[in-house]
Amino acid sequence: MSEPQRQPLYVIPRAQGDITRFVWVAFLLFGLITALTFVLVTQYTAWQFRYHPTLGAPAIMAGQTRIYWPWKILIWIFRFFRPDSSPDVLSVIKTAQVLLAVGAMCAIVLPVAYVFRRTRKLKDERNDLHGSAHWAGTEEIEDAGILPTPANVGGVMLGAVDIPGKKSRFSLFDSKAQTVYLRHSGPEHILVFAPTRSGKGVGIVIPTLLSWSESVLVHDIKGENWALTSGFREKVLKQRCLRFSPSETESARFNPLAEIRLDDNLVKDVQNVSTMIVDPDGKGMQDHWAKTGFDLMTGVIIFVLVSDELQDSQRNLSTVQAILSDGGPVRELAERLAADKESDSGEQAKIAEGFKAVMEYIRDTGYEKISAGHCTAVEQIAWKTASQAAQSFLNKASNEASGVLSTALSFLSLYRDPIVAAKLPLNTRHSANI
Repeated sequence: MSEPQRQPLYVIPRAQGDITRFVWVAFLLFGLITALTFVLVTQYTAWQFRYHPTLGAPAIMAGQTRIYWPWKILIWIFRFFRPDSSPDVLSVIKTAQVLLAVGAMCAIVLPVAYVFRRTRKLKDERNDLHGSAHWAGTEEIEDAGILPTPANVGGVMLGAVDIPGKKSRFSLFDSKAQTVYLRHSGPEHILVFAPTRSGKGVGIVIPTLLSWSESVLVHDIKGENWALTSGFREKVLKQRCLRFSPSETESARFNPLAEIRLDDNLVKDVQNVSTMIVDPDGKGMQDHWAKTGFDLMTGVIIFVLVSDELQDSQRNLSTVQAILSDGGPVRELAERLAADKESDSGEQAKIAEGFKAVMEYIRDTGYEKISAGHCTAVEQIAWKTASQAAQSFLNKASNEASGVLSTALSFLSLYRDPIVAAKLPLNTRHSANI
């Protein structure tokens, strides 16, 4: 059984099918009708005059038949169409003029009709010379598989279309067109492109959210989709709806550090989180400060995840920001261990010295944990990475260290907001369950 022939992706017209080209057929048709008109009118006029010698010598003599040059009729009209000619002569000349007028009209109308018909025919043919985008026809909609079928139940709502009804066997007219809603539930991506306030949300997004039967993640900047569809999805579709808007008090909670796997993937997961914080646009860390800030943040995040001094509710980015700012929950412990170190410098130097004490505490704690030999393989990797990051910071000059610290803190300023910080301690639901 042969496979059905697939429609070509693009259809480029042939050269003879281009409506912008010169139509030689129409030009030849015009010339043929014009020449035939002159020949027939000339011969008709000569026959009416009984081939009188006054008409002049014929071009061809075939027995009793005389054939004149086609343009002779113009000379005869100029010579005999005058007031002193007899009525019979004027009648013949006037008839010739009418015949020429009819022929001229045919020479114009017929080629124009041919060109018009050809243009209409070419316009009806598919032509992708200037692009293939167009409104889908009934057959194309059926081929796309977006008509209401059991397979498309609960899919994305794409719009509505009027499908013409089929003609009945007992009726001369087609049945009334039926409005059907187009849906798509396949794995392909869908792009909705339209101007602002043109109905993208009302026409497609909201109807889809009210009928989508599977889980859905909505990037709802304005909150309109949540306000209009969340109640229906919870009460009618029996789905749990979570709204994550960390700047609002009623938001669900999400802790990115809770998604980090505490196994061999620990360092890799922490580096991914640090990359998203330091390089949110995904353009790559091009300058020195971003790279060194990334290294410092990686070490501090690992310390927050494995430190025994912190409670589970403190293992979040707000604590990371607090440690980088002023030491956070480990500041007192770090300063107590570094109490024997005095500094005679100014206020700025004291702040740097205080954070230096925190870095020394992270480094020394890591070395102690590794030396004690009571750590698991994952904990040894974690403490080793955190200790190396702390030592790398301590090796820098004070001016460079201050720049690295400022760079790392600049990406965490959001977590100074107490409302945002309150959404970090615990997850409302783990992402693996979502």
